[in-house]
Amino acid sequence: MHPRYSGSGIWRSPSRFRGWLLLGLLGLLYGPLLLHWAEGWLNKTISIEHEYYSYGLLGLPLAAWLGWQRRGDWETLPEPSMGWAHGLGLGLLLLGLRLYLHPAAEAVNLSLPLVLTGLCLWLRGGAGLRLMAFPLLLVALATPTAFPYLLTPYILPLQQLIAIAAGFVLLQMGMDVRVDQVYVYVNNQVVEIAPYCAGLKLLFTGLYAGLIILYATEGWQSRFKTALFLLGIVGLTAIANILRNTMLAYLHGTEQKLAFDWLHEGWGGDLYSALTLGGLLWVWRGVEWLGDRWQPAPVEQTPLAEGPRSEPLLPRR
Repeated sequence: MHPRYSGSGIWRSPSRFRGWLLLGLLGLLYGPLLLHWAEGWLNKTISIEHEYYSYGLLGLPLAAWLGWQRRGDWETLPEPSMGWAHGLGLGLLLLGLRLYLHPAAEAVNLSLPLVLTGLCLWLRGGAGLRLMAFPLLLVALATPTAFPYLLTPYILPLQQLIAIAAGFVLLQMGMDVRVDQVYVYVNNQVVEIAPYCAGLKLLFTGLYAGLIILYATEGWQSRFKTALFLLGIVGLTAIANILRNTMLAYLHGTEQKLAFDWLHEGWGGDLYSALTLGGLLWVWRGVEWLGDRWQPAPVEQTPLAEGPRSEPLLPRR
């Protein structure tokens, strides 16, 4: 047997050295960028669009941990020969490096998932990409982009719905309320349901956390549970956002400035979001309960060999 394939740790060391070298290079290239994201998410010093991706504080470390746990399986995968996977991986690597050198911050951000995906294809082909698919998905979805900004022109109906719902709740409490488009007047104090207050951040965070729950529980294998859970996430985050805007309108209308600032821009908003995300576990338990008790009955098909027998046209003698 050729010594290169003998399985000896000595002959495997060049491969491991190359792996550590790549990890070190990635750390040098993207370590400052990841620290910039984390500092901006924690201290809210990043742009308001990029703040939507603050769930990356959970998702990015989880992706790194999952990738590290799969290093043994990664080493057992064969290196791909020159083919479509190798060429595509090299192309993504070159594109990612080109974006990394671009002056626009959005391009630098997008280079991270492209470089990681390119490395998986280039080093281990399609098998490597499948092995690291979920960690790569977590990284891609946590990469800050301008996507929330692009959505703002289309969420006016959602803003109006939240304003109407908040006004209705406050009216039931006996408050002096008037709703005009996206403005809620409480005791002649106006609160605007702005595009960035329409609950998209909480919705994105809820869907991201729900994706992790589906993966951890293997619930994604059931289409019924997956669809029901995603609908539950949308419903929970929508109700939670309506209640939060209602409380903000009430606090502003009653001139409770300290409480308003605490819930609006302080850590009270973070606490409220954390409690809402904790409710996802109860939603998932309800989905599992329904899934275990409601199972669509499979349609029984009669085999062709046992199909109904036709009577003879002529009577038997």
